[in-house]
Amino acid sequence: MTIQRTGAYAASPGIPVQRAAARARARDRVRSRRRARILRDLRERGGRSPRVLTFAAGDVVVVSGLPGAGKSTLMDRAAAGRAIDSQHTRERWEARLPGFLPYALWRPLARLAHYAGLRRALRSGAGVIVHDCGTQSWVRGWLAREARRRGAALHLVLLDVDPDTARAGQRSRGRGVSGYAFARHRRAVGRLVRTAESGALPPGCASVTLLDRDAADALRRIGFRDVA
Repeated sequence: MTIQRTGAYAASPGIPVQRAAARARARDRVRSRRRARILRDLRERGGRSPRVLTFAAGDVVVVSGLPGAGKSTLMDRAAAGRAIDSQHTRERWEARLPGFLPYALWRPLARLAHYAGLRRALRSGAGVIVHDCGTQSWVRGWLAREARRRGAALHLVLLDVDPDTARAGQRSRGRGVSGYAFARHRRAVGRLVRTAESGALPPGCASVTLLDRDAADALRRIGFRDVA
């Protein structure tokens, strides 16, 4: 490092060479990131899939899928201490508010609190694992920009379950969504799955990992490599 800083103060004929070398290194880094864009399809393996998913320190991981697909269950089990889940925010608000108040009345405030907490987590620079419903593309765009800002990457972990399984998941937790909202989710998540399967990853994503219910159940930890 000291030698490189000293070289920056060489006579002017050497500076263009150094700048050209720096530009070449930057181009190489961009090419490397493009080559690193990958799809990991862990579906239809009968549970014989990885128990651990590990990402680079400081990366942002988005867990997405249909309502009832098992996103919160997976995050509670595999991402304890790292997860930013809107469901947790909703539950904290429910515990504080009178039961007769409908969710629709205070939902905007709960969402604002969720995004404020997410912003704080992103600003910390630590790796973050985020619950995503799939319909809010602007959220993934924001997360991708925040990841780039700190020299990290955005990764999508996508639970691909059939609608009947997702509906059963909603019933088991005692909380469902309307038919209209579920249809919106199906369209949004379906687009994400089709985009990933085509090899053209969703905008801003460095990788996509596709999970079915068996692969999600087998997963025990989602984490980050330690900073060297």
